[in-house]
Amino acid sequence: MRVQSSATTAPRIAVAADRDRSGLGTLQAALGVIAFSLTFPATAWGLEGFGPWSLVAVRSVLAAVIAGGCLLALRVPLPDRRHWPGLAVVGGGVVLGFPLLTTLALQTSTTAHAAVVVGLLPLTTALCSALRVGTRPSRTFWTAALVGAAAVLAFTVQQSGGALSTADLYLFGALLVCAAGYTEGGRLARVMPGWHVIGWALVLCLPLTVPVAALALAQEPVHLTAHSVIGLLWVAVGSQFVGLVVWYRGMAAIGIPKASQLQLAQPLLTLVWSVLLLGEHLPVAAPLTAAAVLVCIAVTQRARG
Repeated sequence: MRVQSSATTAPRIAVAADRDRSGLGTLQAALGVIAFSLTFPATAWGLEGFGPWSLVAVRSVLAAVIAGGCLLALRVPLPDRRHWPGLAVVGGGVVLGFPLLTTLALQTSTTAHAAVVVGLLPLTTALCSALRVGTRPSRTFWTAALVGAAAVLAFTVQQSGGALSTADLYLFGALLVCAAGYTEGGRLARVMPGWHVIGWALVLCLPLTVPVAALALAQEPVHLTAHSVIGLLWVAVGSQFVGLVVWYRGMAAIGIPKASQLQLAQPLLTLVWSVLLLGEHLPVAAPLTAAAVLVCIAVTQRARG
């Protein structure tokens, strides 16, 4: 009887452990989304006192100093050589490419309009994951993802009038590089801690970000204000380091496609922060879009890939 009981109990314990891991991973990914939802408003604040190149370079340097200090203090060994190309993709996508392109866009675009990027990002990340990692989500997953992305895209495009501009080109470019960085970072987070992934990616970019920061600060005017300093600190610490740490840990736990769908809520959170922090007008259609997005998130989280 004991043998039968143990044989029966072991699978149940394994299932419970998997559920706990999935729940923790979902929570971590959600915390990452909340951190990212503040990025555009914080960037808008940062642009009040810094030029676009200065803001991006300085935020990367500050985040790299924090990450490098943690890696050094904990005596984390260098990654294997086979991981460096992937870390370079992460650095090019989420450390340099996405911050720079979205910051350039936010010089002429509102944060509400820029939210179209993160509205499309879950679908783009899932596509990159399917191509790079070989994941095969179910039809239900893809249907819900497409509906959710379409709802967010329709909402943001309708609010902006649907006109394409130079800012839109920056945003679409940011969408592609960030999806690649998320996908590669999620893959690496399966073989090393998530904070190691973003930490080494930040350090890897230092030879480029330090001279760019020095040059940009010398060329672009700087007017320090409370908003600009808070915005800089948030994008450097909250978005560039802490947010990516929990985000990559979450992706490693629940999978890249499902984690990416949590980002469907990010544009709506950004709109809320934009109203509270920037005084932007909240469109009437926001609650309806929020409801549609939440339904899509629930479906994608239940769908089996």
